[in-house]
Amino acid sequence: MKRLNITIITVFLLWAGVAYAGSTGSEKLKVSTSSSANECFEGVSRAMFSFNQALDTTIFEPIAKGYRVLPMVIRNGSSNMMGNISNLLTIPNNILQGDFAGAGNTVARLAINTTVGILGFFDPAEKMGFPDRGKEDYGQTLGVWGAGSGCYFVLPILGPTTVRDFTGTIAN
Repeated sequence: MKRLNITIITVFLLWAGVAYAGSTGSEKLKVSTSSSANECFEGVSRAMFSFNQALDTTIFEPIAKGYRVLPMVIRNGSSNMMGNISNLLTIPNNILQGDFAGAGNTVARLAINTTVGILGFFDPAEKMGFPDRGKEDYGQTLGVWGAGSGCYFVLPILGPTTVRDFTGTIAN
């Protein structure tokens, strides 16, 4: 059980490192001059942004650099596996959004890639005529249902979000 926990944590950190792999570390949060941005917690968001930048530089950037050393087959396979797992979240959201064709396509992709694709390491569903239609989450579902985005703010580690997407993240 301990080995499983360590493996899950390692995979999560590698996956999170991939999310930050494109970051150059030179992004700056500019003062908002437009009144269109509904930022209710700007001071906290700026502090969280700085915290995230420091975390990116010290933890995620080295992980991402190590990840880039892995062979492309391993990187593609791990990306495919994470995408396959995310299909479990996409299916109910397709249904809640009324996209039954998308839900059927995602169920087929999940079934094919989990079995023939060896737990999603490979993506044979694409070649069999089931294209990836993108990922859906509960924040998007709330948006389809008419919920406004709400205030914008920055979370530690997870980054920028809105009240609607944060609520969806909790549901996810």
